[in-house]
Amino acid sequence: MNILVTGASGFIGSFIVEEALARGMNVWAAVRPTSSRKYLADPRINFIELDFGSKDSLKRSLSGLALDYVVHAAGATKCTDRRDFSRVNTDGTARLADALRELQAPLRRFVFISSLSVMGPVRERRPYTDISAADTPRPDTAYGLSKLAAERYLDGLDGFPVVTLRPTGVYGPRERDYFMMVQSIVRHTDFAAGLRPQDLTFIYVKDLVQAVFLALERGRAGAKYLLSDGRVYSSRTFSDLIIAELGRPWVLRVKAPLWLLRAITFCGEYAGRLTGRPTALNNDKYRIMRQRNWRCDIAPARAELGFTPQYDLARGVPETIRWYKDNGWIR
Repeated sequence: MNILVTGASGFIGSFIVEEALARGMNVWAAVRPTSSRKYLADPRINFIELDFGSKDSLKRSLSGLALDYVVHAAGATKCTDRRDFSRVNTDGTARLADALRELQAPLRRFVFISSLSVMGPVRERRPYTDISAADTPRPDTAYGLSKLAAERYLDGLDGFPVVTLRPTGVYGPRERDYFMMVQSIVRHTDFAAGLRPQDLTFIYVKDLVQAVFLALERGRAGAKYLLSDGRVYSSRTFSDLIIAELGRPWVLRVKAPLWLLRAITFCGEYAGRLTGRPTALNNDKYRIMRQRNWRCDIAPARAELGFTPQYDLARGVPETIRWYKDNGWIR
């Protein structure tokens, strides 16, 4: 079986490549010329450079591959110009799908890794209830809007075998955004924002990879599956587990009102534009942290895919912290 994994050098993509190799698949890993291949050292990997800015270039690169499966994990999560989200996440996805269709690739499944962020702040009234794929999406981030637009483009392609996954926050080894929390705790500060209670959900990267391959095997074309570990956490659970794994250092807990977070992310957004370097402290981050309800209904994924999460935070966080230590990210 021939499989193409886009975003292969990234956090999620590199784990997908490893699993595909473990299953004996012939793997094509799409990377940029400047991408690190640190986690793509297996000699069985076939590398391919794809230009998502040009459909004709994509067709030339993909011609003759006879792909059975595509997992589209490439995308932008941070940009200095919000228009880049659409350029990369929406237009790039559309060009890839169009190129595959025009090449008449014999695809069995095209798995698109979207995000729970496409749903936006729905069901925000307490008591919070699970967000469902049947709810009307109303994303309030540039990232969520671009992912939703990509979903809708794929949905409009007649006969295209797309299966969409909408994971909640993904964490695990190699991940850098949640790692910022680890770094903050190492420096003795645990920062949280918002005074109203917040229900959070997470999914460990290996569970997401499990869902990807179940979607390749069993996913219903046109379906959208929300994904988490099936549990709901308070805002302190994640940091409490990190603190425990770090040997319980002393930590100053700071719970800031949203107006202060807004000021911080506004400055971060402005600094990113000045330097040309996207930062995690941006306008999208503010809207994500402002959202209080991240519950999601994974029953369809359980029923249709056979998705069974193996990692709750109590198992996933220790494994993640061990990896950070073993690889020198923290001492």
